Amino acid sequence: MNWTQIEGQWHQVAGQVKSQWAKLTDDDVKNVAGKKDQLVGKVQERYGILKEEAEDQVNGWISRFLSEPKANNSK
Repeated sequence: MNWTQIEGQWHQVAGQVKSQWAKLTDDDVKNVAGKKDQLVGKVQERYGILKEEAEDQVNGWISRFLSEPKANNSK
């Protein structure tokens, strides 16, 4: 799975994004709609951090998310 697949499964992934970054609102997550740059921007905005730190957080989350065993890897 790569970011394109995350984007395609955004509705399923959205809950995990909210768990990772609790300050994101439901509307934030909905409006991000799987766009990585928008997720970075929202994390930066909500947490008041530099863009580089937000990118590091998102990239770290992606690495952890992609390395987790999935119950259904049919895609």
